[in-house]
Amino acid sequence: MAVVSALYVYPIKACRGVPVSEWPVVERGFEADRRWMVVDDSGNFVTQREVPRLALVTTAFEGGLLTVDAPGLARLNLPRSYEVEATQSVRIWQDDSFGCVHAQGSAWFSEYLGAPHSLVYMPERARRQVNPERARAEDIMSFADGYPFLLISEASLQELNRRLVEPIGMQRFRPNIVIQGSAPFAEDEFSELRLGEISFRGVKRCDRCSVTTIDPETGTTGQEPLRTLATFRLQDSKVWFGMNLIHDGPGVLRVGDRVQLPGT
Repeated sequence: MAVVSALYVYPIKACRGVPVSEWPVVERGFEADRRWMVVDDSGNFVTQREVPRLALVTTAFEGGLLTVDAPGLARLNLPRSYEVEATQSVRIWQDDSFGCVHAQGSAWFSEYLGAPHSLVYMPERARRQVNPERARAEDIMSFADGYPFLLISEASLQELNRRLVEPIGMQRFRPNIVIQGSAPFAEDEFSELRLGEISFRGVKRCDRCSVTTIDPETGTTGQEPLRTLATFRLQDSKVWFGMNLIHDGPGVLRVGDRVQLPGT
């Protein structure tokens, strides 16, 4: 029987995630997941693809605060939510949206990255729709790349590591949900599933980018795992690893929740 073995929330897009044993699922996905985002002086989103050093920025929930740490800087304390009237236009891939600019957070990230940047929060009134070709009209999301959730199985990572000279951790792939007890790459076929009390739609496999080649412990880049993945997971000129999910309603997701597929 497959079960949920790990859960991760990423409060600031492109920064380190927070492992949790249970977490609320709300309209956009995990509560507080990627509601904060760093943008450049043109309002374009910034990730580890452009700035690998973001891999060294750690986040944690402490009471009503989100704490942020990075090498060489004093801790930044942010509110869990930041709903103010003034907003800035931002762009994530082809999506235009807006966010509330946090002045102290913007100064902190500008210092860390060595250039002017803004830290923005997605307020409740922002309604960023999920790709309409694969979603329902009411499906919305945060500042995540494309979908509210990413699921990966431990077996898939184990199969990859079996082929690598140096094994890597799951953090390279930045999943929200990790499961154990399935066959390798079983998630490729997850079109409908239920995790605990919440039903999900598997809408698209995840095509992987250069972020996976960044060591989350050091911020240094290499060629793996994309080079090895391309030897057995290449299709349509893309490398695939993990399944993007959209949830059908709110609830609480917990480590240990059973993975239920149609007919099981």
